[in-house]
Amino acid sequence: MPETELTELVRSSPWLMAVLTAVRASNLPDAWTGAGAVRNLVWDTRFGTGFDPTGVRDVDVAFFDPTDLTRDRDRTATEALTALLPAVPWEATNQAAVHTWYPAHFGGGPIPPLSSAAEAIATWPETATAVAVRLTAAGELEVCAPHGLTDLLGGVWRRNPRPITVERSRERLTRHNPTTRWPGVRVIDPADA
Repeated sequence: MPETELTELVRSSPWLMAVLTAVRASNLPDAWTGAGAVRNLVWDTRFGTGFDPTGVRDVDVAFFDPTDLTRDRDRTATEALTALLPAVPWEATNQAAVHTWYPAHFGGGPIPPLSSAAEAIATWPETATAVAVRLTAAGELEVCAPHGLTDLLGGVWRRNPRPITVERSRERLTRHNPTTRWPGVRVIDPADA
């Protein structure tokens, strides 16, 4: 079962389990950890030379707080996580506020407000990075994978056509160069997604 494969990989990483424990302890509302941190764990393990947390550029924490849409909310959330685990490169983002800054940051027209962190995760740039996990109070792992886990577990870099243009996807491909970092990962041409 794909979800079991992913949760076993997550549990095998003391570093990622410490990250998830800190996110849970932060009490951020509807908080999930995902994107590159989860992708790197899976692809470094399956297609690379093994997972090395120092290769994680930032740890994306998506949370949903409709009561405070200011950019200060992201900053205070990131600071709270940093206080718990200072060595982690945290990047906490309130998904309830994305519509207030997304067009200015990424270009394009206005986007509608999101209704949950899960809806936001569905908009992340590639289907393999549109995956997040969280640790429940009972110590169980929950997975949020709106596009499924096939691309993540199978090593497929595919543009998520919902929010990302072909041009922006090609820029990301050039910057990340996935087939060099992870031999065996297959790239679907952004125009074909």
